Amino acid sequence: MDNGVYNFRLNIDWKLINLISEIDRFDANWTAIERKEGQSLKELKSIATMRSVGASNRIEGNKMSDEEVEALLQKIDINKLTNRDSQEVVGYFEVMDLISESYENIKITENHIKSLHNSLMKYSAKDHWYKGSYKLHSNAVEASFPDGTKQIIFKTTEAGFATEEAIRQLMNWYDFETEVHPLIKVASLVYDFLSVHPFQDGNGRLSRLISNLLLLKNGYKWIQYVSFEHEIESRKNEYYQVLRSCQSQRPNEDITVWVHFFLSCLSNIQAQLITKLQKSGLEAQLSPKEKLIFTIIQNRPNIQSGEISEKLAIPSPTVKRILSVLLQKGLIEKQGSGRSVSYTIK
Repeated sequence: MDNGVYNFRLNIDWKLINLISEIDRFDANWTAIERKEGQSLKELKSIATMRSVGASNRIEGNKMSDEEVEALLQKIDINKLTNRDSQEVVGYFEVMDLISESYENIKITENHIKSLHNSLMKYSAKDHWYKGSYKLHSNAVEASFPDGTKQIIFKTTEAGFATEEAIRQLMNWYDFETEVHPLIKVASLVYDFLSVHPFQDGNGRLSRLISNLLLLKNGYKWIQYVSFEHEIESRKNEYYQVLRSCQSQRPNEDITVWVHFFLSCLSNIQAQLITKLQKSGLEAQLSPKEKLIFTIIQNRPNIQSGEISEKLAIPSPTVKRILSVLLQKGLIEKQGSGRSVSYTIK
């Protein structure tokens, strides 16, 4: 069934309806889960934030690993943000924190979007001339690859009046549209924002921050406890392919594949969150020694049994027995074989 959404065409089929229903069913139970899992959620939020900051920046070519991001954010020293990667990471983290704390007060308007962009680029010294302002020059969406090469994905809206008018119309539509399901509204706004690419740089990162903001504002509070950005990073090639396939039809394009992609990302991370909450229930049942070993594996991925024994002063046979228990419970997994076997969180 073809339907019009904003300036787009959308085929609303059973697959799409089922995706929306699945996401909303979980959402209906979220308040009860939140009450029950208070402490576990604090830990999950901290982990999700670190993963989101790292993943969203790496999609755009940043080289910092999750471990490097965590080390940087644990002790932020503004005077030591001397390279672009660290400047981008801290900017993204601060906007994420702002959204988490104040999403109810952030309106979906041009001024608020510009303000978020300004904050995102706050520490990027080379970008000071355009932060918080629409682009002055035409730009294109490029994919960055690990070998340093780039590929143009699609052309974007021309700078100047065309961009200003496109964003003004998009904000007005989102504000006044009342019949379209919130998840489709969010996916549509994010798609068009990416297609217009209103700022000189930072559009991809800002689009993911806006995704989180809109989901929170529409009541999908669980999004804070799992990384939407990490899911997109893991499907980066598909992400660019879907954007390109829709963009090639512009204007009045069919965005069905984009909406399916966006909602499937939410469905996947929702399933991950359910699994993590189930594991947190298992973790609560661990003995003191089991908790010690589980915690050191959390903090030191790919650690070997001998290192665990040495660091915790626990006899090697005891460590191996406990590792076996944790493996059986599905809380950890083995990496490698023989003498090089190490352990990481599953």
